Amino acid sequence: MLVAIYQQLGCLSDALTCLAGDQGIPTLGYRRSPTKPAVFATCPGLMAASVDHDYMSDHDVLVLRKGTHGIPVEEYADALRSRLPDSDVTLARTPEAEREEIPDAEIVTGMVLDEELLDRAEAMQLFACAYAGVGHLPLDGLRERGVTVTNASGVHGPNMGEHVLGNILTFTRRFHEGFRRQRNNEWRHYKANELRDSTVTVVGLGAIGQAVVDRLDGFGVETVGVRYTPEKGGPTDEVIGFDEDELHDALARTDYLVLACPLTDETEGLIGSEEFVTLPPEAVLVNVARGPVVDTDDLLTALRSGWIRGAALDVTDPEPLPRDHPLWDLGNVQITPHHAGHTPDYYERLADIVAGNVRRIDETGEYDGLENEVSL
Repeated sequence: MLVAIYQQLGCLSDALTCLAGDQGIPTLGYRRSPTKPAVFATCPGLMAASVDHDYMSDHDVLVLRKGTHGIPVEEYADALRSRLPDSDVTLARTPEAEREEIPDAEIVTGMVLDEELLDRAEAMQLFACAYAGVGHLPLDGLRERGVTVTNASGVHGPNMGEHVLGNILTFTRRFHEGFRRQRNNEWRHYKANELRDSTVTVVGLGAIGQAVVDRLDGFGVETVGVRYTPEKGGPTDEVIGFDEDELHDALARTDYLVLACPLTDETEGLIGSEEFVTLPPEAVLVNVARGPVVDTDDLLTALRSGWIRGAALDVTDPEPLPRDHPLWDLGNVQITPHHAGHTPDYYERLADIVAGNVRRIDETGEYDGLENEVSL
């Protein structure tokens, strides 16, 4: 008698193999990756030959249906499959599929998770959020259930760093004025500036803020970083905290103010009339953080009154920005529709994080100490 065992559910297949071995029955294993050896020799009495055990994942992954940035979510599932060849990566492509698959899923990843779906997630141990922000998730419910949550922090760093640098160079060389004259078929010179010897203040020294500073290297600028824990230092020439006097001192010598911080109680309304008056009149605001970090009414006043030279806004408050909002009509404002986070490599970078955490769980059996773990 020959018993064939499908190597998918590690514990079950090992148990069946042990049982067959104890009875003196030869065993033959089948698995999705036949180049990876089976592990039949771990039980006494087995008749299969002993082989070395290569990496195998005991954990499968459920991918929820919502994508982002117009990129099909199928690409995310494929990226995970390529990194976890021994895991079943299931894409729940419809609401019904999500409801059917989530009760048995220990590891779930996706952009959103509502209360109704969470109530069905009886086995979930990890929710790998595919966004950097997690404020839209039912955090209280996840905490009560003991679910570990990770985010996509760091995925946006390269592209958002480039977006900010593009904004800064646009205002430095006044490309927007050049575009305007081109539309009018107008060959007429205009003044421009140099970035060299400018001071760039970056509020938030996470992955995005650090990417901005990295890309400014070589332009001959002075950089000031603002973070919650200035004692940790950072990649900027100077690092300060959110103390009001320190912040205003930095703003008074800032040519380009880059907001790359999360929206918190401390950062909401951080930049208002007092800060705009403190900035030099040639200063430019670049906001890739969240709209409410800036008081919109005060921003309008500052732009109209010449308190600052201009603003590049990837985020606004309100958002989306209404079609009749006066910000659209100001010549010294550049607006992009929350687009700085877009990159064709989004899912690849995210899959690196999630797959790495799955391997860590396989190795340790624990759902804590993961990369990008969020404190609930």
